[in-house]
Amino acid sequence: MPELPEVEVVRAGLAPAVTGARVAAVEVRDARALKRHLPTSGDDGLGGHGVTLSEAAAAARSADFERRTAGIRLGAPERRGKFLWIPTSGASADGSPLALLAHLGMSGQLLLRAHDAVDDRHVRIRMWIEHAQHGELRVDFADQRLFGSLALDALRAAPDGVGAVPAQAAHIARDPLDPAFDDARFIAALRSRATGVKKLLLDQTLISGVGNIYADEALWRARLHPDTRGSAIGPRKADELLAVLRAVFAQALREGGTSFDAQYVNVNGQAGYFAHSLHAYGRAGEPCARCGTPIRRVPFGGRSSHFCPRCQRKR
Repeated sequence: MPELPEVEVVRAGLAPAVTGARVAAVEVRDARALKRHLPTSGDDGLGGHGVTLSEAAAAARSADFERRTAGIRLGAPERRGKFLWIPTSGASADGSPLALLAHLGMSGQLLLRAHDAVDDRHVRIRMWIEHAQHGELRVDFADQRLFGSLALDALRAAPDGVGAVPAQAAHIARDPLDPAFDDARFIAALRSRATGVKKLLLDQTLISGVGNIYADEALWRARLHPDTRGSAIGPRKADELLAVLRAVFAQALREGGTSFDAQYVNVNGQAGYFAHSLHAYGRAGEPCARCGTPIRRVPFGGRSSHFCPRCQRKR
């Protein structure tokens, strides 16, 4: 699943082309890519995040999204953790500002294309936009596995009072690259819990944007075992972990994110190459870059954890 660096690469790539653009037309090819979109009529019988749509419900949801998106003007894209949104000139039913919200899921892609470009595979939603500087472009939302979604969602005041966030992302904590991220609050929360540190890093209500790949990499660099209890981590080590996590994110951003296959690409369809810089994730059986001990892979919540049993001893 795309994590913070991958979503940030997409956000930065979209920004020049969509900021100030007008949506000329919209085509929904597959209503399953609108799982998070709720029509203005309220409940369409799918619970908002439903996956299985009846033919009538799919048509209604698609028509609502196309009608409300066409003609709106787009602002500068923003991000929180793995959520990406674009403020718009539209308004919700209660008059709140409206955002175009995107979650890439496992394989979602937002691609910028010329009007006459050849179709990408698995395009689920297409928008034609007009920009005063960049002319006419296409924004294609492609998603092979259909876990991602686009939606129109109301912008609400952020829970901490700084800025606004789509209602569906209001529960997501700030990420460590956010200028408003509260280091002291995160460290205090981390050290107050007996849960394993990797599980805490993956808790999007505590810190956002961290997934399996970057959790493993940060823990390797900080020499922490994934199951080390948060309450067993001292203040200096917690500070170090946060600094290491920021450094990992910064390097991943410079290298375009992590791509193990064609499912994650930037807005131009190019893959990132941070996978070549990983020391833990995906390195099972390979020698640790620090001590030479083979990296171990163990089951973790339906996924896997990768760590060095010597450098990252559980204390």
